[in-house]
Amino acid sequence: MALESTRKPAHGLDDDDYPAYTMGRAAEMLGTTPAFLRALGEARLITPLRSEGGHRRYSRYQLRIAARGRELVDQGTAIDAACRIVILEDQLAEAQRLNQQPRRPAPPSPTETP
Repeated sequence: MALESTRKPAHGLDDDDYPAYTMGRAAEMLGTTPAFLRALGEARLITPLRSEGGHRRYSRYQLRIAARGRELVDQGTAIDAACRIVILEDQLAEAQRLNQQPRRPAPPSPTETP
């Protein structure tokens, strides 16, 4: 499962999901290797978009996810386990965010009388 953000800012430069970084630049920013980023893709933690030339492009959101994966791997966690942990952490954060949103009352069902 590749993690995706649901925010959609009006401008691409403000968009956490905009694929602005090449593999080389992303690896440099994270202090890792392109092979590590490919491994995260193979483990389905992140799914980079592809440029017209077929090159991998990463978003800021994906770099944050990859950085967390690297942190766990650096602590001795196997890459597959680290990816699963990050996915679960991200799912929990999303569920918590949704739970904090105000809820609208459900419309009455057709069998209920007002």
